[in-house]
Amino acid sequence: MGLPAVSPTSNFRIPFICVLATMFFLLSTIPCQAQLSPTFYENTCPTALTTIRTAVRSAIARERRMAASLVRLLFHDCFVQGCDASVLLDDSPSFASEQNAPQNFRSARGFEVIANVKSQVENVCPGVVSCADILAVAARDSSVYVGGPTWTVKLGRRDSTTASQSQAASDLPRFTDSLETLLESFSNKGLNARDMVALSGAHTIGQAKCAAFRDRVYNGSNIDAGFASTRRRGCPSVGGNENLAPLDLVTPNSFDNNYFKNLIQRKGLLQSDQVLFSGGSTDGIVKEYSNNRATFNADFAAAMVKMGDISPLTGTAGQIRRVCSVVN
Repeated sequence: MGLPAVSPTSNFRIPFICVLATMFFLLSTIPCQAQLSPTFYENTCPTALTTIRTAVRSAIARERRMAASLVRLLFHDCFVQGCDASVLLDDSPSFASEQNAPQNFRSARGFEVIANVKSQVENVCPGVVSCADILAVAARDSSVYVGGPTWTVKLGRRDSTTASQSQAASDLPRFTDSLETLLESFSNKGLNARDMVALSGAHTIGQAKCAAFRDRVYNGSNIDAGFASTRRRGCPSVGGNENLAPLDLVTPNSFDNNYFKNLIQRKGLLQSDQVLFSGGSTDGIVKEYSNNRATFNADFAAAMVKMGDISPLTGTAGQIRRVCSVVN
């Protein structure tokens, strides 16, 4: 049955029909934006999460440091073009890899682990699970493996077909950044001061190279003298750039809140660590996390979810890469 005919005496129907027509027009011109969902692969690849978890656990069992590397890899992906796995792309004729930006060069790692995870997922569900989602799930599973918090990962991201080395160089934080610069960098991505301090707490695991902390342990002013002396033993004033030191001296292989306790004692390894507790606006957050591990864990998990929401490609945007390092 169609709409009733409109007669000169049926003026009340004209606005109604016009409203319907307007609504249909608007709906037809608004792009459909898919939403991320924890159950995105429930029907298309029900074994995706267990496959990823098993492969990630195996990698961290072989090298404990890999947990920190995989968490960091997600961070370095999401801050450049959004969470789209652009950090995984190698150089191509059409773009330069983000892996060669100063903040990533010879420091971002874990690419071979993600490649292995992708291969295993492709074996069970070819062409279904994106590299971007694998990065997000691997970061969560890494945290859990080393005693950190868990969170529900929203899924449905798609992979980019390009990368931006220049954006990586401009948008990724540096270990020499001031507190004001860090706050601005995070704010530009929709993350507040609390998110920034919580995410920095990932430095409770992992290591840094001598080249990144040499100036601090030799010339820094806001640093414990004994701590600086200890760190200088493995980091000569000249050479030894690749020598590693744990970011958390107390429990370097466990995800806890000792990182924040270290900052209060002026034992942050990197300048970008110690500026979080240096008489500035984030001192109170550092104190809170140092006193309450549960609060830190909860805020870290919430910040990871929030970071995972940065400009994902969804719907028909991007693609599902068959191999994470190259565009299909």
